[in-house]
Amino acid sequence: MVESSQPNLLSRSRWLVLLAALMWSMSGLFAKAPIFSDWSIESRGALLAFWRTLFAGLCLVPFIRKPTWTWWLVPATVLFAIMSVTYMYAMTKTTAANAIWLQQTAPLWVFVIGATVFYEPIQRSDWTMLISVICGVGTIVFFEVRNAELDQSSLQGVVLGLLSGFFYASVVLSVRALRRLDSAWLISLNHLVTAVLLLPYILYLGIWPSGGQVSWLAAFGVFQMGIPYLLFAKGVKHMPGHQASFIVLLEPILVPFWVWLAWHQHPGYQTPAWWTFLGAGMILFGLIIRFGLDRNRSCQK
Repeated sequence: MVESSQPNLLSRSRWLVLLAALMWSMSGLFAKAPIFSDWSIESRGALLAFWRTLFAGLCLVPFIRKPTWTWWLVPATVLFAIMSVTYMYAMTKTTAANAIWLQQTAPLWVFVIGATVFYEPIQRSDWTMLISVICGVGTIVFFEVRNAELDQSSLQGVVLGLLSGFFYASVVLSVRALRRLDSAWLISLNHLVTAVLLLPYILYLGIWPSGGQVSWLAAFGVFQMGIPYLLFAKGVKHMPGHQASFIVLLEPILVPFWVWLAWHQHPGYQTPAWWTFLGAGMILFGLIIRFGLDRNRSCQK
């Protein structure tokens, strides 16, 4: 059964996904930290992706209880690795706000594939949310692409952001499909395989973090990546994948806020464009309608 028949379990699952979204929203705070400014734009994405996934995977190893092998783990880990790299490169080539919003094309893929392949139940309010996502993300992509015509780096960031959205959707669906596996095992393996795949390139670059950077990278991996992915994996076990991806849309709403709060006085800070706020407002409206209506129906029952 895709959606839990126990309202309390479903509610708990949604809160776990919500908490994961809040912790994920700290990505821009770390990726845009001035302490990494001495790393070149060309290499920064891979370096951040490697160290973040390494620390995330290691922090979850003590929580593994039942490691189980299945060949489905091979494509799952590869998809996770591609998602991590494309997202971090998008983050370094465009604003943190636009990188994360472009990744949020993922719910469109999750919605379509979840409904047609996994036969997950679709409610009328899900369509309202889907339309809001299309309008909101579409607004950001349209204006960002138009603005990027004179900025090659920004345009590359747009393409990478869209690719990360597709692979993010693949990760959500793979985590859901492998929900019978131990959550800590699945998430730790995803991160450690990503680190192993990136290791040859990191050795080739020969760039190693300073003591201060290691502390930031460890916090980046543990608190922004490892723990929230574990929470998400536990939450998505008992709810449709598209609903989980809708809740996670709270993440990009908070990303620019954390970046502004921490780094707005730094010379390298980029203020999000007006279309980012417009698109975010559309998606936030859809979230309120989608889960507000669902909460009202539950209260009436």
